[in-house]
Amino acid sequence: MQQNENINENVKENLMVFYPICRRKEMKRFINFLAVTAALLMLVCLFSGCRQNVQRLHIFNWSYYTPQEVIEQFEREYGVRVVYDEFASNEEMFARLMAGGGRGFDIVFPSGDYVAIMIRQGMLARLDHSLMPNLTNIDPAVLQRALYDPNMEYSVPYFFGASGIAVNTAMVPDFPRDISIFSRADLRGRMTMLDDLRQVIGDALNYLGFSVNSRNPQEIAAARDHINTHWRPNLVKFDSDVMGTGFANGEFWVVQTWAEVVFEEIADNPQLMRDTVFFIPPGASAYIDNMVILSDSQNIDLAHKFINFIHRPDIYAMFADEFGLPATVNIPARQHTQVTPWYSIEEMYLTGELQDDVGPAMQYYTDAWFNSIRIGN
Repeated sequence: MQQNENINENVKENLMVFYPICRRKEMKRFINFLAVTAALLMLVCLFSGCRQNVQRLHIFNWSYYTPQEVIEQFEREYGVRVVYDEFASNEEMFARLMAGGGRGFDIVFPSGDYVAIMIRQGMLARLDHSLMPNLTNIDPAVLQRALYDPNMEYSVPYFFGASGIAVNTAMVPDFPRDISIFSRADLRGRMTMLDDLRQVIGDALNYLGFSVNSRNPQEIAAARDHINTHWRPNLVKFDSDVMGTGFANGEFWVVQTWAEVVFEEIADNPQLMRDTVFFIPPGASAYIDNMVILSDSQNIDLAHKFINFIHRPDIYAMFADEFGLPATVNIPARQHTQVTPWYSIEEMYLTGELQDDVGPAMQYYTDAWFNSIRIGN
């Protein structure tokens, strides 16, 4: 018994010696852990731009419209961070800005008719051309059409285009190359049109022989009735968000779309690329999308730098090639593009009217769209 007690005392003494050693080792490991953690956090901050002195540019843009590569190159060249958000229609963009949900954005990409509205509402900053020497690269023919702001006082054209129709010819080998394709009952459940009231109603107005900028309530009502009678019954839905992925996975065979959306979704599918035809219907209404700086922007100088950067020929060509688009706005960029576009610049000048601000008559369009055409969509 005495022997066991002596053993226990020896064990206690050894433990009392060993315990501080263990504590010191644990503390050292803990300190090393803290040091490694701190280093990792510094690296995360370095690459994520969490340092307070990194300037941020807030952009509100259409989906599928500015390549990530372009954004990253701008960030590298100017040592800044771009905070990027997207919208699917002018109406969505404008509603969010008016509701205050767009507070903090610097640059927005509205179409010409909404540029006119935003100028009238005092939402846009006047531009300083001395900060943007690359504006000399813009095609004067585009500016001649930009009647909403021909001298670029508040806006700079980004792209001159038109919505078109993409057809999977493996599934639809024969079709009319005009908007009447949406009247085909045999394709019911395989087609979509854009969730864009001016575009869809404008196409119906043009098809019926009226101006896409009609202010006549009877003409707009006739367009509404044509859509509801001849097109809507054959559609899965009106959609500006996922028609590209739906076309790519074979769910939709015919979609009214913007070329860049479909191109981006099917670029890695060589067979579907070969099977796809994209065309702009005769008389289709055209659009000019623009870059504008909001009047309450906190980064006016950096916003000017971004607009000037976009119109550098190599950068604009990068944008066009990414989405299979012609360099419609920037003349020197046409010498830098390497990808054959879905349609030519010449085709663009065969399109119909440019969508304009229709003023108070916009109420006829919104009423037809939200209270009739899109009910149940």
